[in-house]
Amino acid sequence: MYRLISNDLPRSRILGALLVLLVLALALTPFLFPGVKALNVAAKILVFIVLVGSFDLLLGYTGIVSFAHTMFFGIGAYGIAIAVTRLGPGWGAIAIGSGAALALSGTLALLIGLFSLRVRAIFFAMITLAVATAFLTLAAQLHEITGGEDGLTFKVPELLSPSFELSDTPLLGASLDGRLVCYYLLFVVASVLFLAMLRVVNSPFGRVLQAIRENEFRAEAIGYRVVVYRTTSAILSALFATLAGAMLALWLRYTGPDISLSFEVMMDVLLIVVIGGMGTLYGAILGSVLFLVAQSYLQDLLRWASEASSALPWLAALLSPDRWLLWLGLLFVLSVYYFPSGVVGKLRAHKVLQA
Repeated sequence: MYRLISNDLPRSRILGALLVLLVLALALTPFLFPGVKALNVAAKILVFIVLVGSFDLLLGYTGIVSFAHTMFFGIGAYGIAIAVTRLGPGWGAIAIGSGAALALSGTLALLIGLFSLRVRAIFFAMITLAVATAFLTLAAQLHEITGGEDGLTFKVPELLSPSFELSDTPLLGASLDGRLVCYYLLFVVASVLFLAMLRVVNSPFGRVLQAIRENEFRAEAIGYRVVVYRTTSAILSALFATLAGAMLALWLRYTGPDISLSFEVMMDVLLIVVIGGMGTLYGAILGSVLFLVAQSYLQDLLRWASEASSALPWLAALLSPDRWLLWLGLLFVLSVYYFPSGVVGKLRAHKVLQA
């Protein structure tokens, strides 16, 4: 197991315990928290762990700011949707769609890297933003291929369909159907991809990326071809993001510009990276759980608090569920203020201070 996680242990007992607890909770979510909403939130967390981890590979480990990350995420989702829509709901169509999406993402990442990574960071960020915006507009206009603004709804293989039943008898309150199979497929894929990213950042290649992040000119002076390493990092990050998009499409059985290509998704990814901790990868797990649970359940919590404080009208109005975005924003501001290096960075720093 030590070699499996690339000799990169959490380096904090509290962090290690949290990670084990969260992974177990995700593995047992269908049985611990029966219900459609809890399963949807857990599935989205698995998708975002891969998506945020892939962006952290680019931003946290290589120091590249890119706003085109959701473009690759959308390519993965649309690759599955278009292939299944055209070829039928089979595993072969899923394989073809995933392969085509990976090939397109890799090619685009290579072109963007070769033409843009030689410029200064701010100009590269603006170029990627322009490319992502153009791709979003293209996806919305090519109605015959992408479904336009309405997106594409499609069927999945029967084994992953909610209508498929493994057993008529529920287990611990969870229905043994295709939805459960699809969830555990996402869990396995997310686990494999996360371990693969962990291996990448802790390999000699990953060490060079971190050296480039710290001092690009020094890394180039000692013989490393910075553009090659940064372009390779951009390609790997794009491929992982593409697979995250494919995971989301399989779960939702739908894809559209709003859920896979929008700038809001990019902002969510940025927030999660900052909350979890840049350059850690483990932050992708903690940040995704904290962000998506808060986003999904804060409204319910505020509704309960508002009803409980009905005797104080001003407090009930302040805690109204309609103001959940206000409280969500406040929580994020406080988290950034008290955890400037992210949750993972704070926990590791606490371990060092204790030592």
